[in-house]
Amino acid sequence: MFARSVGNVLPKRSQKIFHFRGCHALPKPEVKSRPRPTSNQAIYTIPTSTDDVALISLFDHPKAGLRTSPLSPTGLFGHSSLNTPHGLISLADATLVRAQLLVDRILRARESREELLKVVKNLDRLSDMLCGVIDLAELVRNAHPERMWEEAANHAYLTLCEFMNVLNTHVGLHEVLKAVMSDPSIVQTLSPEAYKTALIFWLDFEKSAINMPAEQRQRFVSLSSDIQTLGREFLSQAHSARPPTSIKPSELVGLKDKGMGVRLQLQARFTQRDLLVYPGSLQAQMIMRSAPEEEPRRRVYIAANSSTPEQIQILEQLLHTRGELARLVGRESYADMALDDKMAKSPDALMEHTRPHAEQALHALRLRKQAHHKTSSLPVIQAWDRDFYCPPEPPAPPIPLPPLTLGTVFMGLSRLFRHLYGISLRPADATSGEVWHADVHKLEVVDEQKGIIGWIYADLFARRGKASGAAHYTVRCSRRTDHDDELADGVPEGAELRIRESQEFEAVKRHRLPGQDGVYQLPLVVLLCEFTRPTLTQGPTILEWHEVMTLFHEMGHAMHSMIGRTDYQNVSGTRCATDFVELPSILMEHFLNSLTVLSLFDMDATSTVRQIGNHHADPCHSIDTYSQILLAAVDQVYHSPAVLDPSFDSTAELAHLHNTRGLIPHVPETSFQTQFGHLFGYGATYYSYLFDRAIASRVWNKVFAADPLNRETGERYKREVLQYGGGRDPWKMVSTLLNAPELETGDAEAMREVGRWKIEDEVGLAGRH
Repeated sequence: MFARSVGNVLPKRSQKIFHFRGCHALPKPEVKSRPRPTSNQAIYTIPTSTDDVALISLFDHPKAGLRTSPLSPTGLFGHSSLNTPHGLISLADATLVRAQLLVDRILRARESREELLKVVKNLDRLSDMLCGVIDLAELVRNAHPERMWEEAANHAYLTLCEFMNVLNTHVGLHEVLKAVMSDPSIVQTLSPEAYKTALIFWLDFEKSAINMPAEQRQRFVSLSSDIQTLGREFLSQAHSARPPTSIKPSELVGLKDKGMGVRLQLQARFTQRDLLVYPGSLQAQMIMRSAPEEEPRRRVYIAANSSTPEQIQILEQLLHTRGELARLVGRESYADMALDDKMAKSPDALMEHTRPHAEQALHALRLRKQAHHKTSSLPVIQAWDRDFYCPPEPPAPPIPLPPLTLGTVFMGLSRLFRHLYGISLRPADATSGEVWHADVHKLEVVDEQKGIIGWIYADLFARRGKASGAAHYTVRCSRRTDHDDELADGVPEGAELRIRESQEFEAVKRHRLPGQDGVYQLPLVVLLCEFTRPTLTQGPTILEWHEVMTLFHEMGHAMHSMIGRTDYQNVSGTRCATDFVELPSILMEHFLNSLTVLSLFDMDATSTVRQIGNHHADPCHSIDTYSQILLAAVDQVYHSPAVLDPSFDSTAELAHLHNTRGLIPHVPETSFQTQFGHLFGYGATYYSYLFDRAIASRVWNKVFAADPLNRETGERYKREVLQYGGGRDPWKMVSTLLNAPELETGDAEAMREVGRWKIEDEVGLAGRH
C-alpha cells in the first residue's frame, strides 16, 4: 500500500505498503529467449512523417542531439525547486509535512460519512505523494553523475522510506480502512478500480503485522528497514569485480579463436609471463569459448563464480531477515507471503515440462565432447564446457538487415505504436536544468486524439558512475487529481511556506487531456541503457541485435506505463502483479521477428511477404532455458523456511539443487548466488520471466502473428490489457485476450496449462510459423 514492489523493475522492489510497485527499475532477466519469426503477413506502406525524421536526427546526430534551451531555466523534470541537491532534501521535508497532514485527516474520517467516502482516494493520494519523491530520488541516485545529487537523493529516499515503514503498521489507518470495508453502503460506491485499490491496501496491512502488539509492529518496521539496507549492499556487492586467474602460456596453445587468441599466444611467448585473466573480460570469454584444454576453462569459470565470505554473509543475512519478517506476520516463509497477490500461487508447474528436452540437448553436447576427446564412453558435461561445445552466438535478426542506428530503431518503435495504438513518439526540447546529463533526450508520447499523454526521458549511453544494465523507471504514475480536495487537508498556522515546495511539485504534474473528463497526472518514465555514444567522427550509434531487443523490451514497459491510464496510482501501468508485469515487454520482443515489423526500420519501406524456413532448435537454447528454471528454483529455496535454520548455507543449497535437479553438476569452490542480483528485486518471484515468456508466446501466436500491425488488434490489446494496469485480475485479462475461459480462475489447472505453453515457447513443438 504505502509502498509495494512492481517491474522493473520494475526493479528494485520493496515490501512496504504504500505502493510504488511499478515505479522502480524493471531489470532484464538473466537469460532471454528469442521468439521465432513469422511469415505470410499483410503488406503495408509506411509513409515517412516529420516525427520519423526528427527521431533519427535526435539520436543519430550528436550536434542535433542536445535539445536544451538556456532560457527559462528550471529543475529536474521541470520542477523549479529541483535545481540544486538541497532542493531535493527540502522537497522531501515538505512532503513529510504534507503527508502527515493527510494522515491526520484520514484518521479523523470516521467523524463524517463524507470523509469515509474519500478514504480510499486519500490513501492512494498519500501513497502517490510519498512515492512521487521516492521514485524520483531512486532514479537520481542511479543516474545522476554528481556525487552531491546522489547523496541528496539517498537522504530523501531513506527519509521517506522510514516514514512509510511507520505507516505500514499504523493501527489507526488500518482501523479507518476497516470501517470503510465493513460498510456495504460505502463499498457499493467504489468503482471496480477503487475497490481493487482498497483491497491492495487491506491485504498489505494484513501482511505488515497490523493485528499484532505494538512491539511486534515496531519489529516489522525495523526488519523492513534492514531489508532495504541489506538489499542495497547485496546489489553493490553483486556487481563488484572478481579477482583474476593466472593462465600459463602453454595453456593458450590450440585456441580456436584465431584473432585475439593468436595475439595472446604471441604476447605470452614474447613476455614469457602468465596471463592475468579477469572475469567478464574479452580474454575470459575467448578462453571459455576457445581453449581446447579443460583446465584453463575450469579456472576461469571458478574465478568468475567465486565469492568472498563477506558477500555470502550479506546475502544470507538478507534472506534470514526476510524469513524473520514473514514469520513475524504469521507466514511460513517469505515466498509464502510474496506469492499471495501473484498470478502463480506456486511456480512449480512451470518447471515440469522442459527437463526432458533439456536432457536431450545435454546428450547432444556430450556427443560433441566425446568426439573432441575421442573417448569410448560419453563424458560428463561440466559447467566450463557449455561455451566451448556450444559457443554462444550473438542474437541475430531473422533476415539480413543493414546496420540499425539508434535513431532508426526509435523511428521503427514510433511507427509500430502508431499502427497499433494511434500513438507516436516526438522529440521535445528540454529546458536548461530539466535533465541530469547532456546525453538525456526527452520524448513526448502523443496520442492522435488526446495529444500528449506522457513523457519518456531516454538516458541511453554508457558513462562512468551510471548504473549498469538496462532498466525502466516510472518516475510518475497516472492518477486522476481533480477530486483530490486538498484544501480539506488543512494547514497548521505558520506551515504555509514549509509545504509550498511539495504543493508546487504536485501542481507541475497535472494536465487536462482533450476529450477526456477530469485532470490527470500524466506518466513520466526514464529508460536507462548503456549503448555506445554517437560521435561526430564515428557517426551514429549502431545497435547490435541484442541491443535492439533490449530497447524493444524496455519500451514495452514504457508503453504499459503510458497506456495504463487509471484514476488510482496504486494500480497504474506497471503497478501490477510482479509475475504479470513482464508480459508487455516480452511480447514486444516477438514483434522483432516479424518481417512486417522489420520493414518499419526502412525510411521509405513497403513491407514485403517472405517465407522463412523452419529454424532447427539449438540444443544450447534448451539448456539455457532449463538453467533459468533452476535459478527460479534457487530463488524459491532461498525464500523458504530453510533460511531460518541456523545451519542454512546458501552455497550448499545451491550445490544440492544443481546436483539433484540440474543438468550440470555444481562446481566446488563456486558460489554464483552472490551475483544473482534478482534475488533482491524479484525475491521469490524470479519465475515471473519464465511465466510471462510462456504467456507472451501464446499471445503473439494467437493474437498478433498473422497481422502484427493491425490497428483493431492493437486497440483490443490496449483495451483489454494495457489500460487496466493492475486494476483488474490479470488472469481475467489474459483469459479475455486469448478467448480462453478456462484460465479465468487462475487455479492449478490454469497454471498447468501455462506450463504446457512453455514447451511451445522454448522447444518449438507447436505454434511456429
